[in-house]
Amino acid sequence: MTTPTAVVFDLDGTLCEGTQDETALYEAAFEATDLDPFGSARALWAALDGPPDPDDEQSYLAVGFRRVAAQHGLRRVPADDLAAGLLDASDRNAVRFRDGADAAVSVARDHGPVAILTNGPRRRQAPKVETLSLDDRVDSVVYAGDMPRRKPHPEPFEAVCADIERSAEATLYVGNSLGYDVAGAHGAGLQAAWCPRDPSDREEYRPEYVFDRPDDLTDVLA
Repeated sequence: MTTPTAVVFDLDGTLCEGTQDETALYEAAFEATDLDPFGSARALWAALDGPPDPDDEQSYLAVGFRRVAAQHGLRRVPADDLAAGLLDASDRNAVRFRDGADAAVSVARDHGPVAILTNGPRRRQAPKVETLSLDDRVDSVVYAGDMPRRKPHPEPFEAVCADIERSAEATLYVGNSLGYDVAGAHGAGLQAAWCPRDPSDREEYRPEYVFDRPDDLTDVLA
């Protein structure tokens, strides 16, 4: 296997994680309505499919609230109001590095070009990049949410490789999603490292590397 000469990171769940209390955030959604709380933040996240729609995050969350409500036998809940309340309480700057992520960026920088490819739009993701002072440490940030196609389509991966002037074959993509990060990287010809927060079965996916934490990258680039 060829040692990569460039590294591209996913953002949410790979390099960073939110610092807001999930239970308090979930409860804030109900405080914005007259509805008694049901379910939990964990149940809401589990009810959501894939990343949020960059153009309509409220509707994306509302689907999750409707599914959780149905699990509790509730009908006609004000899901859009609940989603709006959750978004109003959300702080885009409230993020921190995932354990080992800061070191992983440093290791990658010492080795070659470094970039970030995230499925979110700039308006939602740029505050996180700025909070972590990553804009001065990476060579490119590609916001696929502002592109016609997002991960796992090859287009965002091709765009980031062009930005850092590296071939797909020489580039390693590090992400926490099998269906979006590993499948997307392989579809575009990149090597892939899967770095989940909660390890699970790899199903039929075959990433070149599996990391317990982002700084396992050190062993790959050594």
